[in-house]
Amino acid sequence: MMRAVNPTADAHPLPTPPQLGLPVLYSFRRCPYAMRARMALAACGVAVELREVVLRDKPASLRVVSPKATVPVLVLPDGTVIDQSLAIMDWALGHPGAPAWHGPDAASQQAMQALVAENDGAFKQALDRYKYPERHPEHPRADVYAQGVRWLQGLDARLQHGPWLWGAQPLLADVAVFPFVRQWAAVDAQAWEAGPWPRLRTWLAACQALPWWDTAMVRPAPWEDGTAGVRWPANR
Repeated sequence: MMRAVNPTADAHPLPTPPQLGLPVLYSFRRCPYAMRARMALAACGVAVELREVVLRDKPASLRVVSPKATVPVLVLPDGTVIDQSLAIMDWALGHPGAPAWHGPDAASQQAMQALVAENDGAFKQALDRYKYPERHPEHPRADVYAQGVRWLQGLDARLQHGPWLWGAQPLLADVAVFPFVRQWAAVDAQAWEAGPWPRLRTWLAACQALPWWDTAMVRPAPWEDGTAGVRWPANR
């Protein structure tokens, strides 16, 4: 979602305005939504002022620009706020020289959007229950695992036609879905390695070998209101 914020007119002025003359990205390194936004920004060569949020102590600036106070949130120099990861990806992909991640035609784009929506919906729900079974005792872990397995096997079946979900090149769907599959694989490495998805294991390794992945996973120091973030990527 995009909206405009006027810090001088709002009831609560922005505590820490941009410090580096760049768009400001509020992020959390381990959040899968933030991961995919950072990968898109890195792939498109977009530099930002990165502010690493401590989720248990969210800065006032984040709450002002985005009342939902979840990451990622991108604040553009003109005050426009983009507080959905897919919208940040789309914004980055609109820059000159950005990779053509949206697919070759309208049908592919619609199909990718549907796949990502399923990932962000039912699979993300299963992932949360799989990672934190103590928080969801009403959902038997075997049922949660079976739900995730069906989704992962569906992705594996898509990879019959090429190394990436839509063929020969990584596209938006690969980058958008990958951080969530990565989190599932990390819950139980033995179960992941034994699972009936050999092509998906290869795909996950290929995603982690993409040139933007290491850039997206830098370890910035936690940011505090009143200080400047860091220029990221550092070489932009």
